[in-house]
Amino acid sequence: MQAFLKGASVSTKPALTKDRGVAATAGSSGENKKAKPVPWVEKYRPKRVDEVAFQEEVVAVLKKSLEGADLPNLLFYGPPGTGKTSTILAAARELFGPELFRSRVLELNASDERGIQVVREKVKSFAQLTVSGSRSDGKPCPPFKIVILDEADSMTSAAQAALRRTMEKESKTTRFCLICNYVSRIIEPLTSRCSKFRFKPLSDKTQQQRLLDIAEKENVKITNEGIAYLINVSEGDLRKAITFLQSATRLTAGKEVTEKVIMDIAGVIPAETIDGIFAVCQSGSFDKLEAVVKDLIDEGHPATQLVNQFHDVVVENHHLSDKQKSVITEKLAEVDQCLADGADEHLQLISLCATVMQQLTQNC
Repeated sequence: MQAFLKGASVSTKPALTKDRGVAATAGSSGENKKAKPVPWVEKYRPKRVDEVAFQEEVVAVLKKSLEGADLPNLLFYGPPGTGKTSTILAAARELFGPELFRSRVLELNASDERGIQVVREKVKSFAQLTVSGSRSDGKPCPPFKIVILDEADSMTSAAQAALRRTMEKESKTTRFCLICNYVSRIIEPLTSRCSKFRFKPLSDKTQQQRLLDIAEKENVKITNEGIAYLINVSEGDLRKAITFLQSATRLTAGKEVTEKVIMDIAGVIPAETIDGIFAVCQSGSFDKLEAVVKDLIDEGHPATQLVNQFHDVVVENHHLSDKQKSVITEKLAEVDQCLADGADEHLQLISLCATVMQQLTQNC
């Protein structure tokens, strides 16, 4: 009984000082929010359409649309990390302002359930809502809402088909923006209803400017070789490059970020290891080959990474004939497909290396 009363007395103390506590922390809560760490990808995401890098055609068309406060249905497609989602979010913020943004924009991506039922219920009910309200800054506010379907190429064909009628029926109050990596996976009736924009992989110069700008703002020291290697590894994906840069900065704890650090972060297999595999394949010894593959897997290198790097090495190798290259690259494609289907990494790498050995040891 005493324990119960003690517990009750302890729990009532904060209630007495609640108002005082709120008053004391009111000023500091804003500071805590400002100090909250944010991933650099989100921190440096473009806030305006003008800030989107290297997509001049898309930016020019969107700016014209924003001036007239009107927007067609949009389809953005292209490689990951090229600014598709950032562009439409920036355009929506400029159209609606920060006050109406939450009520006027519905964003669904691959992490959400987007089957035919969701299209029929969630998307349809949002599209049917009437729009109201005006911007506090006096700028014209368009009389429509925006539905953003990110990674739309992962939607089922049935869900895409269900979207067709909604897009037509609610055209007075709703605009749709579909975002995908592969436009071929979007059904033809949907693509014909949208203005299509292709997002190009970012150029090395554009990536370098953005990465150096972030490094300067975050007080990160990075070598020129480190920047060049970071751009090479990211393959036109700025989001990947920024993530690697932040990870490398945390790993070095204030020290200079070098090419070696980026290599460790990106999980790239060292060039010496790739050369070693080629040398073993050339020797013609299957026992040595099996030992090298076992060591590679024991070190934790993913088989998909080896396939990607192997492809680059094979294509750029001047000592291989065109026939040898074609046979090896065809095998690389088969192995890549098998790995995607969940095949055993050890067996697939043995099979790949055996094919490479066969091509290197045969008389050309």
